[in-house]
Amino acid sequence: MATEGLAGRKLVIQGNEACVEAAIVAGCRFYAGYPITPASEIMEGMARRLPEVGGVFLQMEDEIAAINALVGASWGGWKAMTATSGPGFSLMQEAIGLAAITETPLVIVDVQRGGPASGQSTSPSQGDVFQARYGSNGDYAIVALAPSTAQEMFDLTVLAFNLSEQLRVPAVILSDEIVAHTREKVIIPPRDCVEVVDRKRPRGGADAFPTFRPDEDGTPPMPAFNEGYRLRVLSQVHNIWGERATPAESEELIRRLSSKVESRADQLCFVGTEAVDGAELIVVSYGSVARSALRAVRDARARGLPVGWVKLKTLWPFPQRFISQVVGHAACVLVPEMNLGRMALEVERVVKSGPRVVPLPKVSGQCHTPAEILAAIEGELKRCIR
Repeated sequence: MATEGLAGRKLVIQGNEACVEAAIVAGCRFYAGYPITPASEIMEGMARRLPEVGGVFLQMEDEIAAINALVGASWGGWKAMTATSGPGFSLMQEAIGLAAITETPLVIVDVQRGGPASGQSTSPSQGDVFQARYGSNGDYAIVALAPSTAQEMFDLTVLAFNLSEQLRVPAVILSDEIVAHTREKVIIPPRDCVEVVDRKRPRGGADAFPTFRPDEDGTPPMPAFNEGYRLRVLSQVHNIWGERATPAESEELIRRLSSKVESRADQLCFVGTEAVDGAELIVVSYGSVARSALRAVRDARARGLPVGWVKLKTLWPFPQRFISQVVGHAACVLVPEMNLGRMALEVERVVKSGPRVVPLPKVSGQCHTPAEILAAIEGELKRCIR
């Protein structure tokens, strides 16, 4: 079933299946991975779909081999993706740092499950949100997006490829078991309605090409191997020629690797909101928890409570200006998460001495129910508004 045959169709599919179709639409033609619950359907889907569009699928011996294969494939000129869950994501961290320092575009889907270690292999979690940002060593920056529906899994997968190609960074899709396995309506847009971004190519000749010299936007153009360019791609800190860097060149590189992402935090801020104007309490959520949060907020408003809802689709770079502006007027911010309060710390860091930030953690391997969030809303409003 070629991609064109799905264009414009409405399908009832799982989030993992939506991810597969989105990757094909975005131009992914290389997948390397190792099966792991609850991400295995992505691997199975790519194994079926890539041969139909002239792509390459490899089952590797482990996740370390998979992520390194992506680095090589990307430098060979391919758009590349893998999918895993927490234990496999842990194994990938060193090579994510390699991709960051070599400015290698690639996409990693982390379908989160409970941890640590093998944890809860068939249950949802949001415990990897800090690992996505800080898992590898040193200073660098990545993009991480969090879908809450199967449709968003499609849309954000395309976006992850586009941002990865544009910025030459690893892009992470922080899904979870609920999003992965919920079967619901997904619209596959016509191909000409989907924006697909490809990496910048060098404009000049191959002679004396500086492998890592950035353009004015802070990102270097990227040729592929075997195109006549003399490329030096190594895991050490380097100058624009790919040679070992002096201290001054090292600082310049590390600062640029971070700033080309962090300086675009406003541009990369993808969010959803409802009823935030004048709200005394705002619920900030992401992933599958955002669905329960929206139901709870609507139920609270039906009772006349001054409550608003924010859904973060972008987790990294953290949309701090948006959060500061949107929730700064509230008396309280409630942050339900399937972890012990990770992103609540980011919200608290941004609002500082503003509204009271209240985590609502849950690590049982179950998503918050709307009733649980509504009860927390009512309790916090009693404390904040007297």
